[in-house]
Amino acid sequence: MADTAFDLIVVGSGPGGYVAAIRAAQLGMKTAVIEGDSLGGICLNWGCIPTKALLKSAEMWHALHRLEEFGMSADNPKFDLDKIVKRSRGIAGQLSAGVTHLLKKNKVTVINGWAKIDGPGKLNVEKDGKSVGTFTAPHIILATGARARELPELEADGKIVWTYQHALAPNMMPKSLLVVGSGAIGIEFASFFNALGAEVTVVEVMDRVLPVEDAEISALAAKAFQKQGMTLHTKTTVTKLDKAANSVTATLDHGGGKTSQITADRAIMAVGITGNVENIGIETTKATVDRGHIVVNGWAETGVKGLYAIGDVAGPPWLAHKASHEGIVCVEKIAGVDGVHPFKNDNIPGCTYCSPQVASVGLTEAAAKEAGHKIRVGKFPLLANGKAIALGEPDGLIKTVFDDKTGELLGAHMIGAEVTEMIQGYVIARGLETTEAELVHTVFPHPTVSEAMHESVLDSLNRSIHF
Repeated sequence: MADTAFDLIVVGSGPGGYVAAIRAAQLGMKTAVIEGDSLGGICLNWGCIPTKALLKSAEMWHALHRLEEFGMSADNPKFDLDKIVKRSRGIAGQLSAGVTHLLKKNKVTVINGWAKIDGPGKLNVEKDGKSVGTFTAPHIILATGARARELPELEADGKIVWTYQHALAPNMMPKSLLVVGSGAIGIEFASFFNALGAEVTVVEVMDRVLPVEDAEISALAAKAFQKQGMTLHTKTTVTKLDKAANSVTATLDHGGGKTSQITADRAIMAVGITGNVENIGIETTKATVDRGHIVVNGWAETGVKGLYAIGDVAGPPWLAHKASHEGIVCVEKIAGVDGVHPFKNDNIPGCTYCSPQVASVGLTEAAAKEAGHKIRVGKFPLLANGKAIALGEPDGLIKTVFDDKTGELLGAHMIGAEVTEMIQGYVIARGLETTEAELVHTVFPHPTVSEAMHESVLDSLNRSIHF
């Protein structure tokens, strides 16, 4: 390529990388993105977006089996797994093309290949074993993402034992499925396959499913999953996977010397992710890599002048919206934009698109107490919300945690229909440092499920009207 010198180069085009590149271009920087695979990264192509497409199909299938509740009927409904997967892959392709358009629109140069640091401000790029060229910039952002973590003797083979990527394009519909790990990835796939009729067993090493969530929300989620027919094993470790021609047998250690075995058609390993820090030349720099992630400060700086890292490769929380915002903060700091603040994780919402959905922001009740806060907690069940009842989705809870002295909203935790769309209200409240008193006097529209958010705040003051 004739053009090899840039103001800023981003390595990786996921939701952190392409957003950072576009913002840099908007700020007048000559910008390039280096991507060895599909534009949009894992999230768009093999994560956030295609999983939501699959889950929408599962939601539709579930709704078909509730038609009688709504005064309707349908004879002999069927699903076609290949068509479900095709729709999901089509949506991913459409959005990847959209990223291509956005980068072109903003005059960001796209370089196809795999980049490796070769000295300060210098990247060598190769594709299929051949040199693409050497590119330079005073500022380089590493946005190389992460991949599924693999454990010794529990490695995925893509046929019998899957990672999330294999599960997005399954080669068959399993009658039984073992899911190892109950974080967002594991539980979303458990929900999808369970809704389509698979006999699902979830194994979690921690003492509860969705262990990063508030304990009360986790308990309600577990109750809902079991009601749907899932089998849950917590405080349990998978010690061995024996693969047969068309099944896998897992040995489970339940602690206290108790073990058991379970055989399933397929298994999904969802035991976390690890950053893509290999083969990018990071070891040739003085940047610190800790447990598979590049260490950065609030400006995404690695400690090496002109070298930055954002998104999953820079550590938790491993969320697309975190990566995007982190990228914007990094670029605006480089550009000297007035008013930019260092990135903090405090107000990053977490969403799990299982059934029922789970969403949260800020401190859990336990974490707030551990931090030394004297707290007030408000709760409101969706079974007392008119819109939720009308939707046929009355199972759920809105929970808010406030500082007793200042009225600060310390955290909000939700389970129920469409709570992933509602959590943003509390995120904005925290961002604006809105107090409990201000939320009390906020008018929520009726009838909406969001009214339960208001009632939860009221309940923290023993003022709930409808429960």
